[in-house]
Amino acid sequence: MNDLMVRRAEADDIGRVAPLFDAYRAFYGQAPDIARADAFLRERHARGESALLLAERDGDVLGFTHLYPLFSSVRTARTWLLNDLYVADAARRQGVARALLDAASAFARERGAAGLMLETGRDNEPARALYRAAGWNEDATQWYSLSL
Repeated sequence: MNDLMVRRAEADDIGRVAPLFDAYRAFYGQAPDIARADAFLRERHARGESALLLAERDGDVLGFTHLYPLFSSVRTARTWLLNDLYVADAARRQGVARALLDAASAFARERGAAGLMLETGRDNEPARALYRAAGWNEDATQWYSLSL
């Protein structure tokens, strides 16, 4: 992937990532709200609550992944939740998502994490195929959620 760079976002990058984060939220049925997207990312960054990795080429942000720290009681170790992964429409099928997954793995490994986890819809076959190709396993566990 010539001249594609993946790195951890800094505070100055958030305004450039926010439009993609807003598009990601819209993909999942949320009303577009760029100000809300920007504020959310800025707050996570300011509080050190997440790691935002961005993929860029020639100064253009092509995609991002957003990681949140967790702990595994069973493994008594740090893990990371890969909560968000998004690539701009024009940059899809160019290896950007795979580069982001690889960077997320390296990020967690460098910090001594026991693993990474993510969730996607059962009907999201392109994403599931990407994750499998990148070495991720589909676990036999079942996720549940409770909206509050």
